[in-house]
Amino acid sequence: MGDTDPAKPGDEAPPGTSGTGENLCRACGGTGKVADKTCTECQGTGKVTTGIGGA
Repeated sequence: MGDTDPAKPGDEAPPGTSGTGENLCRACGGTGKVADKTCTECQGTGKVTTGIGGA
């Protein structure tokens, strides 16, 4: 992922943001589909950008 990748509704931060990483979409479990339709949270990629680490 790079900072030219568009943000998806399920992203917690824009792709490429420091302190974030790629994770499986919780809505579809990484399949890209929900009820045989494209997942709206990850736009069918099965991946979202989420925060990593933390205190």
